[in-house]
Amino acid sequence: MYEFTPMGWLKHCVFHPIEGFEDLRWKKQGSMKIAMGIVVLLFVAMVVNRQLIGFQFNGAYTKVFNVVPLLVQSVVYFFTWVIANWSICTLLDGEGRLKQICINSAYALVPYIVSVFITVFLSNFMLLEEAIWLNAVYYLGMGWSVVLMFQAMKAVHQYSVLKTFFSIVLTIAAMLIILFLMILLLSLFQQVYVFFYSIYTEISYRIRG
Repeated sequence: MYEFTPMGWLKHCVFHPIEGFEDLRWKKQGSMKIAMGIVVLLFVAMVVNRQLIGFQFNGAYTKVFNVVPLLVQSVVYFFTWVIANWSICTLLDGEGRLKQICINSAYALVPYIVSVFITVFLSNFMLLEEAIWLNAVYYLGMGWSVVLMFQAMKAVHQYSVLKTFFSIVLTIAAMLIILFLMILLLSLFQQVYVFFYSIYTEISYRIRG
């Protein structure tokens, strides 16, 4: 076992995932503030990747910038993952608490976030023909984060490899269900709003008339 600062624990988990996340669990370490900071950085990385990536690499350029989809793809997806994983693993006798799942999941995203920033920076100095190197950096970061996420969930719930894989598949399925229900709920609220607004508008016209 080791003793680290909060940032030291993050570095330990990123570079030594097998023992890092196990140590994090048994030593009851991990900072919620750092985890939330990572989630914010995930959102910032999405915005930077959308707006500041080299022009020749930006196939989705539009004059009107809409931040909502990026907010959904980062913050909403992250917390949906956390809630879905906690829900599923509670049924599968997982030992992880909601806070631990949130911290471990956020720590696992660090390589992906770093790779996005590096990719965006390099894209402004590289030619389109050199895109293979940008893709290599991006997918290396993504792959590293996938490995970290797998080990993070394995450690926090104390699962076997097979059960961890099974729980992640169920978590993704639960995420899809939660997101689908959220869309239905938002659609329902929108219809209710339009209904009452129509009534209000009609009454206003009649009173003025």
